[in-house]
Amino acid sequence: MTDETESATDRPLSALVRESLESLSSGERKVGRAILANYPIAGLETVAELAQRASVSPPTVVRFVSRLGFSGYPAFQKRLVREVHERLGSPLEQYGRADLRSGDGDLARSSRIFSASIAATIDDLPESEFERTVAMLSDSRRRVRLIGGRFSQLLAEYLGAHLMLLRPDVQVVPADEFTRLAAISDTRRGDVLVVFDYRRYDQQIVRFSRRIAERGGDLVLFTDRWMSPAADAAGTVLPANVDAPSPFDSLVPAMAVVETVIAGVTDRLGETGRQRVEAMEELRARPSGD
Repeated sequence: MTDETESATDRPLSALVRESLESLSSGERKVGRAILANYPIAGLETVAELAQRASVSPPTVVRFVSRLGFSGYPAFQKRLVREVHERLGSPLEQYGRADLRSGDGDLARSSRIFSASIAATIDDLPESEFERTVAMLSDSRRRVRLIGGRFSQLLAEYLGAHLMLLRPDVQVVPADEFTRLAAISDTRRGDVLVVFDYRRYDQQIVRFSRRIAERGGDLVLFTDRWMSPAADAAGTVLPANVDAPSPFDSLVPAMAVVETVIAGVTDRLGETGRQRVEAMEELRARPSGD
């Protein structure tokens, strides 16, 4: 893989590093983990600074970027700088996008952008990460908590509502500090925290996620292709495109991922899930005085 080829695919560097870890030497893995743990700042340091951070030699850093397909450390950093610019882009910066000024009409433009974005998101989902997510959320021995940001809390509540229909011990964590502190305190090893965090990331959610991971919780992160900083604590990451026909990032592709996970959990639980839905429906239909 060349730097030019990788640039053309437009995949986030954090994803490339995560996927390459298993094929790297022990020293190169140290470099990759140092970058992921302090992404993207660590990758913007000099070779010597990154080597010191990872406790390896400078030549190991150079070999690491070469193994990723870059011609050298400057090419790696050039790509990372471009990604950081995209990642931190505000809606105001998005107003200048050429595709938002195209003359094909609002409906045609939305159809084109959403269709391509959803298809790319589902096609690029790592199958092993998806299967691991479905397995954890289907395991009734594991308690599940869900949390989201300013807009993505909608996705947390949507997935949480479906999981509550299918299995017990599911809670959507609200934004208030007291409830979040209680959730951290109550975490047991093996609990699952589902985190939704997209571009212009919520640092409170990132800190909450890391503290849950420190207490032995397993993190499933739904995020965008640039990846929330919470990715360094997550065992499973499900990225989605955020392309939209407006200057504002879209959650439509992320909702498609959520719907796909719901379908997977429903299939995996089978008759057990159907019986719980039936019981919930019977309770709902029963008069309140009974």
